[in-house]
Amino acid sequence: MHLTLRIWRQKNSDSRGQLVDYQVDDVSPDSSFLEMLDLLNEELILKGEDPVAFDHDCREGICGMCSLMINGVAQGQDREKVKAITVCQLHMRNFNNGETIVIEPWRAMAFPVIKDLVVDRGAFDRIIQAGGYVSVSTGSAPDANAIPIPKKNADMAMDAAACIGCGACVAACPNASAMLFTAAKVSHLNLLQQGQTEKHQRVVDMVTVMDAEMFGSCTNHGECEAVCPKEISLDFIARMNADLIKATFMGVTSKMGRNGTK
Repeated sequence: MHLTLRIWRQKNSDSRGQLVDYQVDDVSPDSSFLEMLDLLNEELILKGEDPVAFDHDCREGICGMCSLMINGVAQGQDREKVKAITVCQLHMRNFNNGETIVIEPWRAMAFPVIKDLVVDRGAFDRIIQAGGYVSVSTGSAPDANAIPIPKKNADMAMDAAACIGCGACVAACPNASAMLFTAAKVSHLNLLQQGQTEKHQRVVDMVTVMDAEMFGSCTNHGECEAVCPKEISLDFIARMNADLIKATFMGVTSKMGRNGTK
């Protein structure tokens, strides 16, 4: 396959970026999108040019580090109709020979560009840090049946915990909202008995940090759910909003500072 790659190049967060065209030949239809970028970088290095910086790690669809906007779609559009994939699972047979592919980083104020296609997703870490704990006794592991958990709650908690924090929900949202991510991280703890002690404080603190990180508001477009590689449901946003409303009526206030830290 012969392809034209229109890639966003940006030296650092303080520099102005631009789309630059590159030509790649002899791309196998069975190679992954990241393998195609590897091929391009090998050619650039041989020419003495700066390779394209992009995030990657497991290359098995587990970590979400490889996230990119491809032709305007977060994680790319899989024409094979395989749902819930990350960029590393996207194969080049989804593209046509001679096609021009536009490759960009996540576009959100909360995700500043570090270089080229790499963005800083530290805002997600700070949201997790605001409420990612439970008050339980330490020591040896308790018996598996010591705390009975209804199967419905256990299943929902596992569905929420599947979130890998890739940021596709933010990139796809017209408002760059992090509601789906935050709702998943709140819900997977709040659904379990072990998380009940901090339930209302957790949701208030995590939403406070989310707002402090300058993510946009949710206006129910549903784009987040459509591109999520783990198919996190919008239902978790409704659940988080319900917990937040209850916490507000209970008079729970955030322990986080104006800058999102304790």
